[in-house]
Amino acid sequence: MVTPAQRREAVAHLLKAHPVSERRACQIASVDRALVRYRARKPDDCALRARLKDLAHECTRESLALVPDTSLSGARVGRELDRIIAWRGRPETILSDNGTELTSNAILAWSEAKGVAWRYIQPGKPAQNAFIESSNGRLRDELLNETLFRSLAHARLELDAWRKDHNHHRPHSALGWQTPAAYAARGAWKEELERRPSGAFDSVRIPVAACEKWGSGHDQPPLNIANCMNLRVARAA
Repeated sequence: MVTPAQRREAVAHLLKAHPVSERRACQIASVDRALVRYRARKPDDCALRARLKDLAHECTRESLALVPDTSLSGARVGRELDRIIAWRGRPETILSDNGTELTSNAILAWSEAKGVAWRYIQPGKPAQNAFIESSNGRLRDELLNETLFRSLAHARLELDAWRKDHNHHRPHSALGWQTPAAYAARGAWKEELERRPSGAFDSVRIPVAACEKWGSGHDQPPLNIANCMNLRVARAA
């Protein structure tokens, strides 16, 4: 099988050995001129795709984790959820889309082992997870679409800074114009949360607040998991 490079070499040989035009040389060698003139180009912002998983608490509007990586399997999502549980306690329910990593056997096994009910929105109806979709829209507009990350480590730093700013410095109308962190600090779902060690995401652990609309006698609101999104990570020169 003749490769494109070999075809270009054949045309170059004809041009050097015989006084013919490039068009005629391509006709003799049965090579398309577009192949001969093609030059590979590498854009300055050539990006490799990184995946992002956003986990948030529906009641407090907190962003509990932003997890970027080159791939995110169901097992990896389970490990991140384990970190959140060690920090904030076990949720009763998790609500997510129907992504392959979230419908995998690894997630089904994790859900059963942890005793956490896992609910899925209907395919093609992101409005059923409207809170997290709205949060993702702000994240895309404010950070992801505006930033060419130098590396995956750079992406992790920027995402963590955005998450902390969202939690600690952005009042939310649904929370009475309190920040998610301030609202969450008002109380805890269970007393034992107060005795849990500090977690891996913030230097100071914030207990999950009781929410009026999910008051006593009601189940806890679900932990939401967002769709995966793409990040632009610049390749090293």
